[in-house]
Amino acid sequence: MALVLKQLYHGYFWLFRDMADTRTDSLFMVSNVLAPMTVTLLYLYFVHNLGPKLMENRKPCDVTNIMRVYNVVQIVMNSYVVVLSVKVISNMDWNCGAIDYSVNPESNLILHVCYVYYLLKILDLFDTIFFVLRKSYRQISFLHLYHHTIMIWCIWLGCRFVAGGTGVWIPAINSFVHVVMYTYYLMATFDEKWKSITYKKLLTKIQLTQFMAIFLIFGRLLFKPDCAYPKWVSFFLVPQQLFLLFLFGDFYVKTYLRKKK
Repeated sequence: MALVLKQLYHGYFWLFRDMADTRTDSLFMVSNVLAPMTVTLLYLYFVHNLGPKLMENRKPCDVTNIMRVYNVVQIVMNSYVVVLSVKVISNMDWNCGAIDYSVNPESNLILHVCYVYYLLKILDLFDTIFFVLRKSYRQISFLHLYHHTIMIWCIWLGCRFVAGGTGVWIPAINSFVHVVMYTYYLMATFDEKWKSITYKKLLTKIQLTQFMAIFLIFGRLLFKPDCAYPKWVSFFLVPQQLFLLFLFGDFYVKTYLRKKK
């Protein structure tokens, strides 16, 4: 038993310290695996337990103005990530973007993009917190919770181990989708017409398109044995995108096609 614990102890430091990108050792919320673990556990505890209990005997909170500020911040910050990501991608080999772990202005810019994008995934959790405060529990589905939780871990892994190369396509695509999404959310707080099924349906189509794009980008790397970008990323992301396509596709069918009939 003692030998097993010793191996686990050494394995932990080998994986999360020795194998990690040393450039991230000083980054807040990235350098230690306990950070994403704590964030996700607190998030799920608040959503499933603490939040509903606090709101049990209270009226739904009016957080409209807070949400407006929040949406504006999301639009600005996601636009910032898109602009920097496009700048990085324009100088990258689209056929196979290898990761540069050295310390130079270009690699530091890529790491900065990944780090800001990771922090934005943590900020995204406030979507659910607003649902709880408004007592809109119907909107807190398995799809919603799974998507927010898995994104924290996906982007933490990307930032800690593989910040750069082909992976920069993820913040570029996803942040662009979030600019569109939070613009829609912002407009919906001012005018009810934005809550029409037409806009919601279009937004879901955009989300489905991004999953397919990421699936294709990383799927093709599995058939490029000469590409230096880590294959384990594709083995992780490809089935993940397929699962998200299934979840969002199922939501699309149940929400827009069956209801229409």
